[in-house]
Formats: sequence, C-alpha cells, structure tokens
Amino acid sequence: MDNLVNEKKTGWEKVDNELKEKIYKFADEYMYFLNNGKTEREIVSETTEILEKNGFVNVEKLEELKAGDKVYYCNRGKSLYIAVIGEEKMEKGLNIVGAHVDSPRLDLKPNPLYEENGFAYFKTHYYGGIKKYQWTTIPLSIHGVIVKTNGEKVKVNIGEAEEDPVFVITDLLPHLAQEQMEKKLKDGVSGEALNLLAGSIPANEKDAKEKVKYNILKLLNEKYGIVEADLLSAELEIVPAFNAKTLGLDRSMIAGYGQDDKICSYTSLRGILNIEHPKKTAICILSDKEEIGSMGNTGMESHVFDTFIAELLDKVGENRPNLLDRVFCNSRMLSADVDAGYDPIYSSVSEVNNSAFLGRGVGLNKYTGARGKAGASDANAEYVAEVRKMLEDNNIAYQVSELGKVDVGGGGTIAYILANKGVDVIDCGVPVLSMHSPYEVTSKFDVYEAYRTYEAFLKLQ
Repeated sequence: MDNLVNEKKTGWEKVDNELKEKIYKFADEYMYFLNNGKTEREIVSETTEILEKNGFVNVEKLEELKAGDKVYYCNRGKSLYIAVIGEEKMEKGLNIVGAHVDSPRLDLKPNPLYEENGFAYFKTHYYGGIKKYQWTTIPLSIHGVIVKTNGEKVKVNIGEAEEDPVFVITDLLPHLAQEQMEKKLKDGVSGEALNLLAGSIPANEKDAKEKVKYNILKLLNEKYGIVEADLLSAELEIVPAFNAKTLGLDRSMIAGYGQDDKICSYTSLRGILNIEHPKKTAICILSDKEEIGSMGNTGMESHVFDTFIAELLDKVGENRPNLLDRVFCNSRMLSADVDAGYDPIYSSVSEVNNSAFLGRGVGLNKYTGARGKAGASDANAEYVAEVRKMLEDNNIAYQVSELGKVDVGGGGTIAYILANKGVDVIDCGVPVLSMHSPYEVTSKFDVYEAYRTYEAFLKLQ
C-alpha cells in the first residue's frame, strides 16, 4: 500500500538534467512571449501570428470544415477562439481549455492629460484588483491604440525600447509621510492619486495657457499625428516597463508582470498547436475582461463564443435547432487560470493542507468563490476523478487546493460561465506568488506541467 497516503513533494525531485533543460527552454520561450505581449491586444496579435505560422486559418475564410482542420476567430482584436476539428461529431462534446489574456493594470482616462504647477500628468483609472501602492515609484510604459474619427488606428508603445523614456507615479518621501503612514494600507494611495508623470518642459508658444501640457501634445502630434481630442477614442494601458526574468540562483522560477493569466494562455496555446486529428474537437479560448467580471462583447459573458461554436457546427454540416445546448452539455473544460501559491511569509491566510505550492505541478480548484463558495461552479466528483485519471495516466504532477482560508477571501474565473451552459468544468492552472502585483512569481516546473496538462486534455477521447 505504497500509495495509501497522498504524499506532497516538490516535482523537482524527479527531474533529471535532460528534463530540466527542456523545462528551462520552455520557460525562456514563455518569457519571450510574455515580454512581447503585455496587453490583451498585443497577446492576441502575437498569438494570431503564431497560429498562422502553424497552419491555422481564420474561420471566416472557409466555407466548409472537415476533421483535422485548424481554425481561429479573432473577436475585435482582444480575444481569440481556436479550434482543431475532431473526427467525432461535435454533438458528442468538445474538449475546451479556456484562459484569459487581460491582466490588472492602469488605464488612461478618456480625458487624461492635464498640467499642474509645472508638471504634465496623465490621469488613470485602475483595471482589476490591484494594491494601489504597488504601482508607485516603478518604471511604467504606455501600450495601446488611438483610433481617429477617420478610422485610422495608431498603435502606441512607449517605454519598452532601451532608448524610450519611461513614466512613473510618484510617492511621498518618508520624512513627510507621517500622516500617510497612519492610514490603512488600502488608503495609503488613492485611486485619483495614480497620476502618471509625463513631462516638465514648457512649450515656446506665447499664447499657450498650459505650456507643459501643450508641449506634450506637440510631441504626441509629431510622433503619432494626433490631437488631444483623439485621446477620447483611445485604449491606452499602463503596465510595468520591466521584463520577465529568471528568478533565483537555482534559476527555478520566473518573475514577471501579467502572469495572471498569460501563463495559462501561453501553455494552452502551445498545447493546441500540438493537436493533430483529435477524436473530439479541441477548443482553446483566450478571453478578455476576466479581471473585471468577463462582461462586454470581448468577455466570456458575451455570446460571441457561442456564435463561434455555432459557425463550426454550420461549416461541418452538423447544425440543427437547439444543437448548441446539447454540444455544451456533452463537453468538458479546464478553466485555465492561475491559483494562489502558498507563501510562507504570509502563511496566516492559507490552510496548509489545502494550499497550492510552487513546484508541485498544476493546481486544481474544485471550486473557487468566496466564503460559502459564493460564485463558484463546484466541479462534480465524477469529473474531478476523470481529470485526475488523465493527469495520472500522463504522469503529470498536480495538486488539489483552495484559494486561501475559509472566510479570508476568495476569487473566481470564467469556469462558472461555461458551467452555466452545461459544460463540466474545473479550474486548473499554475500557482502564483504576489498575484495581481506588477511582478508575479511562478515555478518553471509548474509552467511546463501546465503545458503538458492542456495538451493531454485536448487529446482526450
């Protein structure tokens, strides 16, 4: 009875030098992907290029589909749905892996630029759950698009190239911060104080009332051909200007911005790239807006994904009234989202027996939600056993956990949205330290096991 007790050990103990090199190489490729895609638009653009280089075709270009075809649909440049058509009728169900490509950040307000006492600033509105104080005094960059009324779309990326300037949100020096330091941590920096320092040189124009602001507008006009009103129809995001890097003397971890949830986006993408002629149709979702509730027409609460599946049914010649509901009820899914990793420095918020540890493989969350499981889909035991069998058959390291102690907090993913359609779903992702911070931490071993997990799942019969 060697397996009577469920012993929990680090996966590194079973890694030989050859496998370690594979893990490190995969991590380098992931970090390259992460550094070239800090926003959802950039990830979708980068991913679309990868898909097309690997034989995937925009589904809108095809009139018919057959087993083995590889297609994708890009939803407004901010989310992607990817499919490899299976040999079996789609009515018998799909294998779905669903991640999200948005991450906590700061967005510029519609009217962002202002001047005050010799400085020009951009006003921001934070996106998703952040600790506001973490975004002060670090180098920041601006990414996004400005769309003019004539339809011209201007791409913006300032702060990433070596020669680029960066931006910063200032903070008080300790000598003058006595009042600030008496406040609760969540109130130390207010949302309205997250203003991006943008410049300090006044323009030479005599008639300009706010000369520093005017100078910034001149520079933007010279570089991008825009005027201030064009910022009204812009999506400009503020993200850390530093790159993901290997962490630790043993090179075992990754530190980087946006790993929630680009880590699962990349590993699920790599998984579906390996799928050839599956029995069941394999689907990969890279969704938007998860960090703010999955609302909007690029989030999973929209019906665009349903429309994509309906289009697949049409083009394989299988569709009929009410079939979509049956397809979902026969489908299974891994909600590929990160989990809170156990941090010994903050152990008081975790229950150690039900925590996910870095280096022990992918983390399964049977349910998420908060307190009394509010907002959770709560996977059925039969489905949990099915996923366990898949993992064990493929010798993939995994752990089953919860997100913190009962009554301490909680979280959620897109799992409940697909579960509401009738899909069997369980959360399955990579444990993360410092989640939602500008510099999150993961284990390279877990990243590799997530890739193996999603590939194995998409191949399930």
